[in-house]
Amino acid sequence: MDLRALKAFATVANEGGFSAASRVMGATQPTLSKAVKQLEDELGGPLLLRLGNGVALTDLGEVVLRHARQMLEQREALMAEIAARRGMIQGRLRLGLPTFGSAILFAPLVASFRALYPGISIELREQGSVSLQQAVLAGELDLAVALKPVPDTLHWHPVRDEPLVALLPHDHPLEGQESLRLADLRESSFILFERGFALNDLIENACRRRGFTPREAARSGQPDFIVALVAAGLGVALLPRLMVQGRITTPVASALVAEPDLRWQAGLVWRRDTSLSPAALAWLALVRAEMPIRPAAAIGSGGGAAP
Repeated sequence: MDLRALKAFATVANEGGFSAASRVMGATQPTLSKAVKQLEDELGGPLLLRLGNGVALTDLGEVVLRHARQMLEQREALMAEIAARRGMIQGRLRLGLPTFGSAILFAPLVASFRALYPGISIELREQGSVSLQQAVLAGELDLAVALKPVPDTLHWHPVRDEPLVALLPHDHPLEGQESLRLADLRESSFILFERGFALNDLIENACRRRGFTPREAARSGQPDFIVALVAAGLGVALLPRLMVQGRITTPVASALVAEPDLRWQAGLVWRRDTSLSPAALAWLALVRAEMPIRPAAAIGSGGGAAP
């Protein structure tokens, strides 16, 4: 079976059509169509349904795509290991980073990794923690940063443990307090996060343990927009402290959420049933060297009103 044809098929399936796949692979659409047709002839049935706005997998296509991904990953791991044995770490790092906190925590680390290993291409995906966990389990990412709790099928390496800070619009009854309890926000409207963000579950579950359900005012996946919504008086928002300290210039107030069971605990995750590639191992080693595990910051330290 021609691995190039498998790669063409997998790319068309992943990108949702021949046009997008041709841009990704740098090949013409007729070339990709010919490769997929060759594969279909070899396997004895159609793999894709050609639709007006893209393609859809047939039942046979779903089976072939699952195995194609495994075969292509094994080939890539083989080539990367051979390069590593020759002293040239090469390959591809498929890394998932959360929308919140990555610019602060990981941008310098990604730059350092690129300087250390110029032969490794980095494919970054930014999504919510839940979506990133699912992508790792599906084999679409080598490693990702996710929030606790994580399933037992994933390894976990902690990188940051932060309390949350409540952002409050001016004229909020709690404005001026250095810290507060979650139950103090019972009557407030909440600006929550888009679906797929584990922080939603953490906040909602913590509220339920205290006997109330947070009243939703809006949802967003962009921290700056969330802060702007708070400043406009739409509601309150809870963000990790590292994203608030020294960075809030919009006129909002802040108070530390003094709840030990409500913290932003981020860590690197990868599958237990799969060996990491040399590129992924190099990233893990850099994270362990540059981001040593530190004891959790004490509740009550460093929390005050934002300027």
